Amino acid sequence: MRKSLLRMTFRQLQIFRAVCDNRSYSRAAEEMALTQPAVSLQIRQLEELVGQPLFDYVGKKLYLTDAAEVLQRASADIFGRLESLDMQLTDLQGSLQGQLSLAVESSAKYFVPHLFAAFRREYPEVSLQLTVVNHTQAIRRLSANRDDLLIISQVPSDMDLEFLPFLNNPIIAVAPADHPLCSQPSLHLQDLTGWPLLVREPGSGTRRACEEYCHQKRAHFAQTQEVGSMEGLCEGVIAGLGLALLPRHAVRRELQTGVLRELPVVELPLLRSWCVVHPRGKYLSPVAQAFFTFVRNQRTQIGALAEHFGGAGNSPQ
Repeated sequence: MRKSLLRMTFRQLQIFRAVCDNRSYSRAAEEMALTQPAVSLQIRQLEELVGQPLFDYVGKKLYLTDAAEVLQRASADIFGRLESLDMQLTDLQGSLQGQLSLAVESSAKYFVPHLFAAFRREYPEVSLQLTVVNHTQAIRRLSANRDDLLIISQVPSDMDLEFLPFLNNPIIAVAPADHPLCSQPSLHLQDLTGWPLLVREPGSGTRRACEEYCHQKRAHFAQTQEVGSMEGLCEGVIAGLGLALLPRHAVRRELQTGVLRELPVVELPLLRSWCVVHPRGKYLSPVAQAFFTFVRNQRTQIGALAEHFGGAGNSPQ
């Protein structure tokens, strides 16, 4: 090992990670309670130790160099090991403590807090850092090893991942309560194509799954409108802007109150499984391992919780 690398400090790595996360020296300085010149000095010293530049400016945007990408992954592992050490030391004292860093696709954000609450009843001293992302952002976070675990609905086949399917994610067609299609006893996807369809942004896993399924069923919507959030889609349907294909969990309250109706489409629901995921070979902290084990061993409890939460809780086989 190069001796220069041994002169790195944890503080330098913390500042480096703040710059990576914020893509800005000034925002990193604000986050770290430092001046911008102090951040610049620490990054320059770190670059001298690494022997390569870490950041490039193109226009007014900050980009990570290849060296920075490598250092970012290494620093995530270093701080993850420190967090794991802290957890193991508290575990030796008789209780599991620490923070679970969990990233979830937006379709899972409604159910996951209930899942974590069930986990926390067994481990009351564990806290949660929850990040909500779309599918594309989730894959980027997996590549950068940003989180302890991720919950996603479509596991990429081109990455070496350990994953555990644990709950069905049913996608249904919804319409406002006074929509003409609500009076029909039975529908096919083709019957919906004469109406505008509200869709998520291109990076959404729900949008990708629905587009692939509709293409397979030869149901082509001539009119689509893009809305960049699950909540926005829901409000758009209520407002009468169009129909939508949404996870049942995401609209459970609107279905219960009657402002939205689930359309009786023969080809639906489209079932996808939520999976808890991490890179294969990744060292899991005691808290992350406990959560993964909880999800694997408590299928019956999770299914019952999902039934109570949203009426769609069968676990995948």
